[in-house]
Amino acid sequence: MAKYLVTGAAGFIGSHLAKKLADEGHEITIIDNLSTGNKKNIVWGGVQLYGDDFSPEIIAKLNNEKFDVIFHIAGQSSGEISFENPIYDLNCNAASTLLLLDYAKRTGCKRFVYASSMSVYGDENKGSVSELTAELKPKSFYAVGKIASEHYMRIYTQYGIRSTALRFNNTYGSGQNMENLKQGMVSIFLAQAVKNHHIVVKGDKNRFRDFVHVDDTVRACIMAANGNETELYNCYNVATNIKTTCEELIATIKNYLPFDVSVEYSGSTPGDQYGIYCDYSKIKQNLGWEPKISLNEGIKEMCHWALTL
Repeated sequence: MAKYLVTGAAGFIGSHLAKKLADEGHEITIIDNLSTGNKKNIVWGGVQLYGDDFSPEIIAKLNNEKFDVIFHIAGQSSGEISFENPIYDLNCNAASTLLLLDYAKRTGCKRFVYASSMSVYGDENKGSVSELTAELKPKSFYAVGKIASEHYMRIYTQYGIRSTALRFNNTYGSGQNMENLKQGMVSIFLAQAVKNHHIVVKGDKNRFRDFVHVDDTVRACIMAANGNETELYNCYNVATNIKTTCEELIATIKNYLPFDVSVEYSGSTPGDQYGIYCDYSKIKQNLGWEPKISLNEGIKEMCHWALTL
């Protein structure tokens, strides 16, 4: 049995990860400020919940407990919101990472896995994006915070902390927050479709993304924690290498709903990427990870779940 700290474990990806680890018999401690997460997502026993924002005070409540791995999944995850409150975004993302890395150093935790984002690349319209060659061109404060966190991790490897930044593409699946219409393209579209039978898309129908099912994302987190690469710091795309447009995504969603849905394209979102999809060759080669759940299969499952809410 291992001891894990999972931040953001009341949220979407964090709750799926924490449940998987608990089901495997591990001891889980969580930190979550419940700003977007929900206590209902905590469906396992034997955990600790600290319902505060990241601060030295909340870190002190951990009582210098040593963890085998720290999974830092929590954070403000909307590019749009980062423009509304960039200082809050900085504290939630970059500052929280620094606090946790310092905690790992002080307590002797030697593994740190971080939820970074494909947003660090900005727009890459020339084809699939590789972390080995792509330039980082952030378009939002959120993306800048992710890059800063990655650099903090790289610096902290000098203390023997094996750190892995996972650049998540658009993760989706059952349990995603259907009330937050500023975060998660699939959940935003599906929530509107179920509630209003009408989807308002901020931007062009040909904007595109790379969609990864949450179960595949969780596997990437666990495999990163167990990896034994030569380098102490690594960053990996968690992706499918498949380009899916907004129009194609909405068509797939509509296919699994028992009613007609109208669609409206208008406006835009500050700092939003027009399009990106990512190559996952590096994580496949180094960790053996590759996506297993197709978009069609994943959307079908998520639509069935959403209709029961």
